[in-house]
Amino acid sequence: MLKGFLNKTFGLRDGEIYISFLMQLYIFLIITVLLIVKPTVNAIFLSQLGAEHLPYGYLLVALIAVITSYFYNKAIRRFSLIKVTVTSILFFSLGFIILSALLHFSLINDWILYVYYLGVSLFAVVATSQFWILANMVYNSREAKRLFGFIGAGAIAGGVFGGYLTSLVVSAFGNKTVVLLAAALLLCCIPIIQKVWKIRLKVMNMYVRNQRKFNETNTEEASIKIISKSKHLTYLALITGISVVVAKLVDFQFSDFANKAINNPEELAAFFGFWFSTFNVLALILQLFFTNRVLSKLGVSSTLLILPLGIALGCLLFLTFPELWVLVIIKGIDGSFKQSVNKAAFELSIMPIPLNIKNQAKSYIDVVVDSIATGLSGFMLIFLIRKLDLDTSYITIIVLFFVFIWILLIYKLREAYYNSFRKNIESTILKNDDSLDEGRKPETTITAARRILSGDDEVAILNLLDRLSNYKVKSLKSSIVKLLTHPSNKVKTEAIQQLYTYDDAIELEKVTKLIYEKDDDLVLAALDYVLHHSVSETEFFETYLNNENEYIANAALFCLAKEASSNKELASKFELNNRITEKINSINGAEVDTRAAAVADLLIAIAYAELPEHYYFIEKYLKSHNNTIKSHAIKAAGIIKGERFIDALFECLSEKEYRKKAIKALKSYGPGITTTILNLDKREALKAKNKRFVPRIIEAFKTQNAVNMLLSLMKSRDFIIRLEASRSLLKLNQKRERLVFSTRLIKSLILKETKHYKEALEAQYFLNQLIELDTEETIETVNVPELTLARQNIVEVLEEQLDISLKTIFKLLAIIYEENDIKIAYSGLLSDVNEARINALEFLDNLLKGQLKFKLIPLLEHYVNENDSLQHMLSRTKIVDEKMCLTLLVKNRGKRIKLEVLELIRISNDNQYRAIVKALKKHKSVEVKYAATQTLKHLQNLALK
Repeated sequence: MLKGFLNKTFGLRDGEIYISFLMQLYIFLIITVLLIVKPTVNAIFLSQLGAEHLPYGYLLVALIAVITSYFYNKAIRRFSLIKVTVTSILFFSLGFIILSALLHFSLINDWILYVYYLGVSLFAVVATSQFWILANMVYNSREAKRLFGFIGAGAIAGGVFGGYLTSLVVSAFGNKTVVLLAAALLLCCIPIIQKVWKIRLKVMNMYVRNQRKFNETNTEEASIKIISKSKHLTYLALITGISVVVAKLVDFQFSDFANKAINNPEELAAFFGFWFSTFNVLALILQLFFTNRVLSKLGVSSTLLILPLGIALGCLLFLTFPELWVLVIIKGIDGSFKQSVNKAAFELSIMPIPLNIKNQAKSYIDVVVDSIATGLSGFMLIFLIRKLDLDTSYITIIVLFFVFIWILLIYKLREAYYNSFRKNIESTILKNDDSLDEGRKPETTITAARRILSGDDEVAILNLLDRLSNYKVKSLKSSIVKLLTHPSNKVKTEAIQQLYTYDDAIELEKVTKLIYEKDDDLVLAALDYVLHHSVSETEFFETYLNNENEYIANAALFCLAKEASSNKELASKFELNNRITEKINSINGAEVDTRAAAVADLLIAIAYAELPEHYYFIEKYLKSHNNTIKSHAIKAAGIIKGERFIDALFECLSEKEYRKKAIKALKSYGPGITTTILNLDKREALKAKNKRFVPRIIEAFKTQNAVNMLLSLMKSRDFIIRLEASRSLLKLNQKRERLVFSTRLIKSLILKETKHYKEALEAQYFLNQLIELDTEETIETVNVPELTLARQNIVEVLEEQLDISLKTIFKLLAIIYEENDIKIAYSGLLSDVNEARINALEFLDNLLKGQLKFKLIPLLEHYVNENDSLQHMLSRTKIVDEKMCLTLLVKNRGKRIKLEVLELIRISNDNQYRAIVKALKKHKSVEVKYAATQTLKHLQNLALK
């Protein structure tokens, strides 16, 4: 019950509770100690030196921080974080013990006060920085987003507790005792940090490797250079500095107005005490109950905007109503949000930085940048208040100026944050992958084209001619004419095709000579060109139709059929029907195999002749094993566009060598073929080996109607069809041929696919539990091994569908987001490297918005922490028994799952499933209907026994 409360309220899961409480106790003690020593030292400093020395203290803090940072960075480059942290704790604890002794013997003087004032300031930034560096190592970005709010509550609670503890102990025992107590509490942090380190090193070896990597590869460069080379770190440093300046200015203005409004020192102290306590309580409530929720919903970058926007609104209100109560609101926003929501978001924002530079860079930001900003604040206050003698009301204008820059930097940080995750994923799994830029070749220049056309590389020439087929480049005409004498018949054939784009009857004499070559394609191309430029069709056919050369006669018959499609008189005059019949009979009656090219030409001739009595010849050769003949049979079917060929053409889709030709043939049927496809899908009549290629037919139209049809196909129950439809949509989107893709509709399809994904996870999880029970128990009335096998078959299908569904989701995401970002995220999510999966998921968490984020991200958590997150998500599943599980599968999934479910029902011999089986008897799929009928008979027979 306690675990459930912690999980629901604070996001803590099994295995995280103990370590999270240790981390919370660690920061609680650090801040408690800080709230003991800081007010104590500050009070002594103010009482002996006065408030006028504070700005000079700010400047000294900045100077000492820079010097300290130099030696600190050397230490963390040489030693592990735990050694440096323990050493610093011992150092500060010893310093507090010495301070207690100095107070006891009244040996405090001005320079000692300055030393301890600087020491406490450094302790504040160094100790908290070390804690958050450790937290960055202990938790990955996914865990941190859930847990930093809970852990950070320890800091706020320490602030509240430390303040009260200081008041009680000082009033009863004096300053020397409370400082000694602080030293003792600080020493208690050492066993805690050692325990945390031991647990994580023992359970998660990753951190051992990370720490070793840090020690071996950390750069010798200065911290400022490391930060300046990284936009991410630069923005973080600037944001830190500006936030500190704003905080100091707000604090000074708040203190000044309160001092002017309340003259009585005791009332002023009570005023400060009440509001500071209230701010801490508000911060604690925010940290415990809102921080992780805000981070989950808004993301890191948007959460960082809350604090500066709140201060900005407060400042605008102050300009309208320059009253103390407005400054209370501004100070409250700064005091409560800075240490809660903003602190957690800021620590998360540095997560993508590699560990080998994170320690050094973060320490510099936390210590040096914070201290320099404090010094800058002191200098500004000295200059503005003392030198210029300005009223403190003017500070509001300065605050607004800095807040504006602060907000701009956060927007800049957002892109840098994304880029850091991109780089992390790419460096882990895509180091040598340049596939995103492959296939983009520069356009060939005229000079290069001439060089290729005059060369001997047949493949290069054919590729170039194919690319030039839609263009008329006059400067290349002479080079193309020369190809008519090229050694390759394929090149000569393509060169003839290119001549159509130039002047009429160009090089007719050279082309005519090619008619007598022994190559069917070349002869056909030459004859077609000659016919196209002939003065008389009758003279042409009389010359070539009855030629003794078989190549010429076959090609002439082909030309006759082609011309006769628009000239029936020509067909009648030269007895096209009889000539085709004779050719068919001679082929059917031939004792030896007829040349494949001759049969191929005859198939096309039949198609152009539009003589249905000969279509059986095309159907026959659609089943041929000869590549040339079958390819021409497919082409012929596409020319005819007859319904009788559709099934055969669909069959050709599964054969790679014929796939493009089959798609082209089916496309020639026109938009009506898309309706046929949708009807086949609704009846689940598409064969498994063919259905994955069906969306490509629709894609080939490249029209808005094709987009709409593919979107309709996305509603299919078949996972493969949805995947291929999404793939086709993405390809059409890439080409951007003035096609409109509804973002709203794409998002709804992603959410629907996400629902399918979740249902598959739930069903798989439930069936796996049953399989585990099958292995532990023996049921006499049921054949357990056979039943287990049937369940395992469903689980395997679901596993496959999960992979397909995930691909579909990411294909659709690539339509509405930057495609390269989605590719990188998908690759990272499926990586074998856990760090890449974590980065990919966090990247998506920040990229996606709205319902897409809230629905999809929780489903993908199991890629990072499979057992824990999966059980957490599926603990709320609606599936309570196997009947409900099977009912959901049958209702929402395709033919394959239905057949597996029917097989499971048949093996189970359980009549409670009869309602499921009866419903499937009316299914449109013949296979499902037959299986349901047989299963129902089986159950009925069992009932009669």
